[in-house]
Amino acid sequence: QVQLVESGGGSVESGGSLRLSCAASGSIGSIDVMGWYRQAPGKERELVASITSSGSPNYVDSVKGRFTISRDNAGNTVYLQMNSLKSEDTAVYYCNVRLRQRWHSNFVNYWGQGTQVTVSS
Repeated sequence: QVQLVESGGGSVESGGSLRLSCAASGSIGSIDVMGWYRQAPGKERELVASITSSGSPNYVDSVKGRFTISRDNAGNTVYLQMNSLKSEDTAVYYCNVRLRQRWHSNFVNYWGQGTQVTVSS
């Protein structure tokens, strides 16, 4: 069994910063891509940033230069540092981890429970 636990959401004024964390635990064999998605009210869930097992990041254009994704492979944790936050960044943020459970051969995507980020202008 695998669990993803997110932390770090909250409310901040425009221009402020927040850091999200997502820790994977349980029967983990290996982890592939880790990423963060977000969903604003009335909108579809979108990929914000992802990072490969070798550390190569990818960002949606709207957050480039403001957000930084990183991972701690030893701790099975992915982070999202969010700077210069804007009101349009307001959403529920979900971590997504593609991993293989111990004694299993297939990689499966797992989702965190979601954490609210609210940016006031």
